[in-house]
Amino acid sequence: MTQKTKKEQRSNKWAFLFYQESAPEDYLNILEELHVPFILSPWHDKDVNRSTGGFKKAHKHGAFFFDSLKSYSQVSDLISDKLNGPAHVEVVMSPKGMYDYFTHAENPEKTPYNVEDIESGAGFELDKFLAENNPDLLLQVYEIMHDSNLKEFADFTDLIAQKYPDLLFYVFDKSYFFKIYLDSKRYNFVKGKTDEPKD
Repeated sequence: MTQKTKKEQRSNKWAFLFYQESAPEDYLNILEELHVPFILSPWHDKDVNRSTGGFKKAHKHGAFFFDSLKSYSQVSDLISDKLNGPAHVEVVMSPKGMYDYFTHAENPEKTPYNVEDIESGAGFELDKFLAENNPDLLLQVYEIMHDSNLKEFADFTDLIAQKYPDLLFYVFDKSYFFKIYLDSKRYNFVKGKTDEPKD
């Protein structure tokens, strides 16, 4: 793709990065004032430069989610002007891939970063994003469900709301799976009771 063609690209989802050493200290407030939903990776301060073996400069990856299509130049200028970041920006092709890149979830040879250090603002639905892209949450909620011995979806949802409110959105988002699981669990329980040998 030529430079001219790249600058003519238009998308409503753009990825960018900026460096800790040159970013304004109040970068979160600056981004909030743009009123464009955004998400930022944890500070990547332990990425290794394969050529030198040393650490790369600490940086954050980020993405904007605009309401309308924006050009490469528009977003590039925004990053350069507001965050003192590199002019290069890229179209977000896969939010799941972006999540993996933020945390190095799919790269065991790279330093992992904590999902809790992901930042967001201006209305970005972080809980929804994490629920859709973090496979560990499904296992966590399943284990809570399995260990609870509850057999009704309403009771399970109440348990999550009371003890694990951060996971409530995930239960709502995957409610079909959890309801089917509990229905099956209840059915097997009843069947097990009726199949017991009689004295």
